[in-house]
Amino acid sequence: MEGESVEDVRVALLGCGTVGTQVARLLTHSSEDLAARAGARLRLVGIAVRNVSSPRDPAIDRSLLTDDADALIAQADIVIELMGGVEPARSYILEAFAHGASVVTGNKALLAAHGPELYEAAARADVDLYYEAAVAGAVPVVYGLRESLTGDRVTAVLGIVNGTTNYILDEMTEKGLDYDTVLAEAQRLGYAEADPRADVDGLDAAAKCAILASLAFHSRVSLEDVHVHGIREVTAEVIATAKSSGYVVKLIASARRRPTGIEVHVGPTLVPLGHPLAAVHGSFNAVVIEAESAGRLMFYGRGAGGAPTASAVLSDVVAAAGHKVHGGHAPRELIYADLPVLPPEESLGSFQVEMVVQDYVGVLEKISGVFAAHNVSIRAVAQRSDMRDEPGDAADKLCRLTVTTHQAVQKDLELTIEELRDSSFVVDVLHVLRVEES
Repeated sequence: MEGESVEDVRVALLGCGTVGTQVARLLTHSSEDLAARAGARLRLVGIAVRNVSSPRDPAIDRSLLTDDADALIAQADIVIELMGGVEPARSYILEAFAHGASVVTGNKALLAAHGPELYEAAARADVDLYYEAAVAGAVPVVYGLRESLTGDRVTAVLGIVNGTTNYILDEMTEKGLDYDTVLAEAQRLGYAEADPRADVDGLDAAAKCAILASLAFHSRVSLEDVHVHGIREVTAEVIATAKSSGYVVKLIASARRRPTGIEVHVGPTLVPLGHPLAAVHGSFNAVVIEAESAGRLMFYGRGAGGAPTASAVLSDVVAAAGHKVHGGHAPRELIYADLPVLPPEESLGSFQVEMVVQDYVGVLEKISGVFAAHNVSIRAVAQRSDMRDEPGDAADKLCRLTVTTHQAVQKDLELTIEELRDSSFVVDVLHVLRVEES
């Protein structure tokens, strides 16, 4: 950009953890490249941290460190919020808007809890809020929904948006190991946190699901709206049954448009081997979007880690700088549809039910009758005879039965399961898993 007059855009960074360190390093060491793309010089004016004396990566210029976030925000054109948590991040973002600064954030918990409030505050202040990094790291799914598909009608968004759980389920599938063994190994390798609850209980994926659903369906969807099941109860036996049925188990975040509202849930799901999400391995993320005109689209890539997430952050920073210098705005989050979120019991889906049953003539007819009585249609039945008891009375022999249903209402399935558990011919219901259509 030699010979050209380039405007400075002042950038403030809140937080200097793994991602923040990568962002600061790239802003410093790739400044010329970023300036050429943004049409403006991105000048890092400070980094707000809790403790300026804490050890830092050598790439960090310690003269930029400050514990006065308010003073830093007041002098910025763009604020990058990478602190995490809801407060004080929310207050700092609102403060940045009040000062006329656009904000780039990777804070999924904050957006899931207060997204609509922040979108509206940004619009009132005539600034922008960018959050590509909040959903799937380097995977540009927010851009896809916010810009590429604005002329289409999205009908469904589903994906693998948590790399930790995908790694755990992948290892269980490939190596036949149990959940506790794989979790311990994931923690040793740094793929899982010492406290893994946000990941393995599905809360991280649920926050991302709320953001995607709000964006896709132009409605208010909060974390509390998302029905969540984690992966703790997925056993090696569940994995083996899935494989024998032609499925793989994945933690799927799903948001679908239904005639009466939006259905959102996160949980272990049986994905057909031919489905694109079945081929997502390790800590990678992938999101499938289904739209009326475009059909099925898939976004795939690294969903976590310092460098991939920093890539998404800087993409937003470059866009924000371009708008600051040349005018214009990022697309606004329009909540014009404001569709209701359906309660979990009204959701639709196909399910697989595995149970231990008494093995005698006529038992299958009884089981089928229970399903039919609650308007649940059976698509397939498989029986495993390798767990029969020693010979004895026919009524005391057991077998394992796997029933896959056609699409059914969840409350009807729940009533079916309740009656099966109370029956004399079902010994135990081992698991109930949602089945994704191919």
